Amino acid sequence: MTIPRDFARDVAAVHDSTDRLLVSLGKLDDAAVGEPSLLPGWTRGHVLAHLARNADALVNLLNWARTGVPTPMYASAAARDEDIERGADRPLKVHLDDLGESAARFEAAARALPENRRAYEVEMRNGVVERADRLALRRLAEVELHHVDLGVGYTVEQLPDDFVDSELDFLTGIKFARHPKLTALELHADDGRRWRTGGHGSADGASAGPVVVSGSARDLVGWLTGRADGGLLDTHGAPLPVIPPL
Repeated sequence: MTIPRDFARDVAAVHDSTDRLLVSLGKLDDAAVGEPSLLPGWTRGHVLAHLARNADALVNLLNWARTGVPTPMYASAAARDEDIERGADRPLKVHLDDLGESAARFEAAARALPENRRAYEVEMRNGVVERADRLALRRLAEVELHHVDLGVGYTVEQLPDDFVDSELDFLTGIKFARHPKLTALELHADDGRRWRTGGHGSADGASAGPVVVSGSARDLVGWLTGRADGGLLDTHGAPLPVIPPL
């Protein structure tokens, strides 16, 4: 499934999201960088190092789409993990500089992508194929969700409306569509919107009908992305399904 995007708007959204992240980080100090994040096993420094290297990895894909020369996101899975570990334990200023410089490289590569190359497909990690015009949205999700993961006061409730909407479309229409490890779901947002996603059958296999989960769009995104436990959602008497990791 492919969803045409307003690419220039998505690139601008990444810029604004990165600015909000940098403002939050400006309130920290070196000690805070070494403290645990909300992601198990990762400090805030691990999250920040990952965000910087992810920007460069997406630059590789944007250059691939622009030139047609295959360029992987990372040299290897091991190299990706090593870069994160090596970069985690750095002073705050070094992280800030790295994040700012890598964000600038991403934005420059995105703006250099010609319109006639935006439908070009590239291969992400783990063999996932993606259109070039969705790479800005992929970056936006990294920045927004990992901003939450830093545990610096930025929460799911503060996610921008446009991001919540686009992320719900992505999660239901692409990420979890017909997912074999997720029971069939019918999501009901408070504003009346509906989505169907997941695999086949109910959680206990007794019925072919989807599990209906109702709540705000933000609470649905928080649950689907693992950034909230789903406690504010209504499953109408059914057990809340377990969401596979992103």
